[in-house]
Amino acid sequence: MNFRTPAVRLGMLPAGIALALSPSFASAQEAAAGTTDLDRISVTGSRIRAANVETQQPILTLSRESLEKQGFSSVADVLNNLTSAGSPAISRSESLASGENVGGYYVDIRNLGAERTLVLMNGKRLGATTSGLQDLSQIPMGAVERIEVLKDGASAIYGSDAIAAVVNVITRKNVEGGEATAYFGQYGEGDGNTEQYSMTLGATGERGSLTLSAEYNKADPVFAKDRWYSKDGSRGPNSTPATWSALSQNGSWCNPTVYDCESASAVWQTLNAGGNPNNPADYHPLTQGEWSNANQQMTALTGVERKSVYINGTYDFTDSISLNSDLLYNERNTFQQIAGYPYQSQAFGTPLSADSAFNPLGQDIDFRRRLWEVPRTTESQLKTTRFAPTISGFFDFAGKTFDWDVGALWNRNESIVTQRGDASLIATEQALGPSFINSAGVATCGTAADPIVGDCRPWNPLLPNGVAGQGSLADPALQEFLFPTFTTRGETKTTSFTANLAGSIVTMPAGDLGFAVGVEHRKEEGSYVPDAFAQSGMSTGLGQKPTRGEYDLNEAYLELNVPILSDMPFAKELSLNMATRYSDYSNFGDTLNSKFGVTWRPLDELLVRGTYAEGFRAPTISDLYGGLSSSFERYIDPCGVGAPGSVAGNAACTAAGVPANYVQLGQGNQPCATLPCATNDQFISGANPNLSPETSKSTTAGLVWSPRWVQGLDISLDWYKYEISDMIIADSVDRILRDCYVLGDSSRCASVVRAPAGNITALTYGTANLGKVETQGYDLGVKYRLPEMAIGNFSIDWQTSYLSSYDEEGQNSAGDTITIGQVGTTGLFRVRSNATVGWTKGDFGVNWTARYYSGMAEDCIDIGCTDPDRYQNGEAAPIRKTGSNTFHDLQVSYTAPWDATIAVGANNVFDHRGALQYSAPNSAFAYYGGFDVGRFLYMKYTQRF
Repeated sequence: MNFRTPAVRLGMLPAGIALALSPSFASAQEAAAGTTDLDRISVTGSRIRAANVETQQPILTLSRESLEKQGFSSVADVLNNLTSAGSPAISRSESLASGENVGGYYVDIRNLGAERTLVLMNGKRLGATTSGLQDLSQIPMGAVERIEVLKDGASAIYGSDAIAAVVNVITRKNVEGGEATAYFGQYGEGDGNTEQYSMTLGATGERGSLTLSAEYNKADPVFAKDRWYSKDGSRGPNSTPATWSALSQNGSWCNPTVYDCESASAVWQTLNAGGNPNNPADYHPLTQGEWSNANQQMTALTGVERKSVYINGTYDFTDSISLNSDLLYNERNTFQQIAGYPYQSQAFGTPLSADSAFNPLGQDIDFRRRLWEVPRTTESQLKTTRFAPTISGFFDFAGKTFDWDVGALWNRNESIVTQRGDASLIATEQALGPSFINSAGVATCGTAADPIVGDCRPWNPLLPNGVAGQGSLADPALQEFLFPTFTTRGETKTTSFTANLAGSIVTMPAGDLGFAVGVEHRKEEGSYVPDAFAQSGMSTGLGQKPTRGEYDLNEAYLELNVPILSDMPFAKELSLNMATRYSDYSNFGDTLNSKFGVTWRPLDELLVRGTYAEGFRAPTISDLYGGLSSSFERYIDPCGVGAPGSVAGNAACTAAGVPANYVQLGQGNQPCATLPCATNDQFISGANPNLSPETSKSTTAGLVWSPRWVQGLDISLDWYKYEISDMIIADSVDRILRDCYVLGDSSRCASVVRAPAGNITALTYGTANLGKVETQGYDLGVKYRLPEMAIGNFSIDWQTSYLSSYDEEGQNSAGDTITIGQVGTTGLFRVRSNATVGWTKGDFGVNWTARYYSGMAEDCIDIGCTDPDRYQNGEAAPIRKTGSNTFHDLQVSYTAPWDATIAVGANNVFDHRGALQYSAPNSAFAYYGGFDVGRFLYMKYTQRF
């Protein structure tokens, strides 16, 4: 919220002075440092325009000055390094991720999911994907004035999605002059080159202003083969290449005259070095040393390139009516790569034909081969166009001043995803079918009597990678035939219209009774249309169906701020804040959510606050109208011998045809070396049009203390608790298998399809309101600016988040509902703490930051379990614990006489390495996706003019 004062705005001027002087407003005061626009106040979390409202809630403010002292080049990187931030929703380390959200930058406060943190830009929603994720890469770093993070539920103020927190990114306005910045960085290994150029220009006049900010950012990908934790694949305690694939890039085949090629005991053989691929005697059994290491072709960090232009304009029509308008265009391109597809002819019914010129046996044979020559690449492009005008003003009535505004938002996101590396099954069937060597000695599709005329190229899948010959996958013409380019297009639109009125109803003995009332109409539209090949299932890629839908809503809210006591002994201030919001959705109906807050200041230097809030998250377009998609899931089959909680041989498993001695099979139909294990076949998941909203309750209580006897010291401590019910989650594979085979619920078995050997070949599942989470913890903030000394000025900023509980609802093997404690598991750190020490003297400055993460524990079966005999809720629950990690950052800066700032620095200056995490949390590799992947060195030059 903002307003411009004409001649006086008498009611707000004293409040503005109080805001600047009150110690409890330290963060807001820092945010305003260096700006000349003293006549505007922004309050995140409230619609009431009064200075004392902000103290009622736990708000963290990151000023532009503090952002410049960090070595991060994106808004998302800054936010994900907050101690209250959870694991990144889709980190740059998740190169195996697919779908509409890939390539985006998201923030997840309190580990409650990025879709439950509402992101605003100047108080208005960012555009979202069809699954409700808001991409922070839409916001250029150079345009940011400050970031305010409300760590509390606020659905009563902002509506859906404001369950865990609200992030409000406030951009620069009323800039006079210009500023240009160049940023360069790279990892100590010499990769991941990052460059960023930004320029901001502004001019102000008697009645208006115009600010333009343009930015270009590019971060090159980092490849897994260049990092210690990923180059050799995930390895267990006995150096077993647990994630290496038995599908070798050298190709292998099974002799059906000797073996049952569907069985795990079948022998697969590969060509001898220098051997004749048409001679069956020139092959030997494939050994583990010849398996493929997929990590050698994968990106460890995706590459990203961003271009953006942001324009803000203001104009005062009169002394009491103003226009503020934002226009943003952003284009983001990301690149990720994974290894060539692990092709298995059995999975697609495409054996090497007995009539192929490359068949060594003279009858149809099944083969396996990693399509190494053509890695799978994905380039995701997102174009964002945003226009957000607001007309605001004020008027006097009955001796009171009232503020009003009417605004609109049009946000359009257009995505284009281009993929290559998945083979066309139509083409592979032809390339593996009959072929012959023609009179010119060239392999040709078809038969000599009936050759195939066209683009068909015969393929010899038994010819190893790097070995030349006809039918080699290295042939560009064959690659062109087998590997089409797939294009998926998506579009989301957000349209909203708002009207707000705020002011004072009456003056009470303790102050003005403030109010805010408003209405909003919003419409969300979205589509995500996969390539025709993906829809048809005629490629080796994961199958997908289109997502398309829309909904609209009307909302009205009322907020009151009631002063009860003021300037009394042990009650310098006592006030209540109340808000309620009614929302009527076209898809599921209506909902009412309220919030209550109390502020008590017993002493000038001590503030006590508390809030209680109801919240909700409406089902998204993808939740309701998403098309079917396929994936290779990791799960534990309870019918398998040796599985945790195994029920091998029971009636349900026997009825499904599972042998009593069945061992779960994974990729290549090989027995799983570790559990959970990835399926060998694609499973199908989809949407649910009958979903209802998620609901939440959040409670906070805290204090802010600024002792008079220690000038410059501010201490805040806040406790929080969240309860989320009816969470929209995917009905997991493990949940279905347990219900079916352990609990004996036959209705849950219908979608499970098994092969005669017992392995699951197909499974279909969807989303449901099944989840429930409760979490609570504490946030401690200490800021201290030491008295000025001869050696310079020192400041300390220490922020710590302590997670006391994070409980999910689940079931044990008996079917009882149990609470599963997750604190300390991967990504859910017991403690996260950032401590920054700053020093300045004259034109020089140094900032040192230590980022601490407490230890983690992950589920394990036989990979380095530190507590193999652990039990939880009466069941075996072995875990592997790893220690804590601290990353150190350093920046040294110099302010030059020609009005420039030069900074050099390093993130993770000591090149600290976290412990391996074999469960690959938030990553495609055995390393936590939120950790630094090396020492990152950078330099930054800023010129003001």
